[in-house]
Amino acid sequence: MPKSNEEVAQAPLDAAWQSIREGLRRDLGVRTYEGWIKPSGLGAFDPESGALDIEMPSKFMADWVKSHFGDRIALAWRHTLPVVRDVRFVAADGAPKPSPMLVLEEEPKPAPEVAAAQAPRHPRPNFDQRYSFDHFIIGKANEVAATAAKTLASSDRVTFNPLFIHGGTGRGKTHLLHATGQKFLELNPEAQVVSMSAEKFMVEFVRALRENDTIAFKSRLRSADLLLVDDVQFIAGKESTQEEFFHTMNEIITAGRRLVITSDRAPQDLDGIEPRILSRLSWGLVADINAADYELRYNILQAKLEQLPGVDMPAAVVEFLARRITNSIRELEGALNRIAAYAMMTGRDIDVPFVEEVLANVLRANQRRISIDEIQTRVAAHFSIRKAEMTSARRAREVARPRQVAMYLSKQLTPKSLPDIGRRFGGRDHTTVIHAVKRIESLRAADAELDADIRLLTRQLEN
Repeated sequence: MPKSNEEVAQAPLDAAWQSIREGLRRDLGVRTYEGWIKPSGLGAFDPESGALDIEMPSKFMADWVKSHFGDRIALAWRHTLPVVRDVRFVAADGAPKPSPMLVLEEEPKPAPEVAAAQAPRHPRPNFDQRYSFDHFIIGKANEVAATAAKTLASSDRVTFNPLFIHGGTGRGKTHLLHATGQKFLELNPEAQVVSMSAEKFMVEFVRALRENDTIAFKSRLRSADLLLVDDVQFIAGKESTQEEFFHTMNEIITAGRRLVITSDRAPQDLDGIEPRILSRLSWGLVADINAADYELRYNILQAKLEQLPGVDMPAAVVEFLARRITNSIRELEGALNRIAAYAMMTGRDIDVPFVEEVLANVLRANQRRISIDEIQTRVAAHFSIRKAEMTSARRAREVARPRQVAMYLSKQLTPKSLPDIGRRFGGRDHTTVIHAVKRIESLRAADAELDADIRLLTRQLEN
């Protein structure tokens, strides 16, 4: 049965709210999030004014969240989905009920022995259901990391431990971490899984020291069948935290339990972390997630579009986004949500000019900074000549034509002036560059093979 217009229109708001809630959970901690943010729900949205209602179970909760987190949440909305310009916190009968944590004192407390029997050994992580292996799009950039994570989560025995996944921001490290935890619990329902950021590890350890409760902290982590630690680079320079982290890691590995750690850098590039920790991290499997190539970005967009029914996005627009937004997958997904939301609010068709208008700032930030040196290297390799020929005085055609192609691409793909380009090609005059540009433009119109060469080189340099 097809979805109604209201359901389709709601999709970008739901996706943005889910992303904002995840950020709040990380920033505020589980206890605060569960008590005050989780009970909230999306209310009415006015496209004309950009005002969005966040519904709370009571007026007291609405006022409290507004006073404590209102500015933070409003800023997150403006960053994630700019069509939302104002956020209001209101009480609504239909909103989710408050967390039991807030009404604990109003309910009779069970006897200690009953509570102990009913409670699990440790609370289970609240994994994001969208971050599963089924929803992780695999390409050359992340294939090793994804395969290793799935193996560690699914196999009865693994030949590597720990698994260390590293890569830049927004490439899918946290997605793989959540997917590993969910798959492991699916196959081992009684297992104990602990998931936390390295920053939270540090905060909880310091709190345990202050409250003289380090035994409970150590017991919780070291008894885990699977320990997941995100962004380990944040413990750099924290000596006491690193000491505890080393012993925790050592205990997990020695006991044959599983450990997955993520970072924005490879172990050897982590400054301020003790050598013995780096050595331990390198014992297992180190898997990197590289920047997504064009094919992977395109496939991710196609997969995300399937989750936004009713959004009519032509193939040319998908190709445009995949080619132009290269910084991170997270930014790519955010751009897709923004386009869908703007199209929904304005009623305009989604085409390339519309996307360029909506994503002007994003596209500028993603503009590839291509250097003349990079162009010379790529062109020389393509035409099988030495790079030194780019600056030589030789005028033989097999050298002069590739040199002209490189000058032409330098004019098209860099902001350098004609005199600057000439200087980078052996101190040539700017008139030489002008001649080269005009010559290649003329040849492209008549020589299909040369035109194809230049198109290929342009794609390779832009990607």
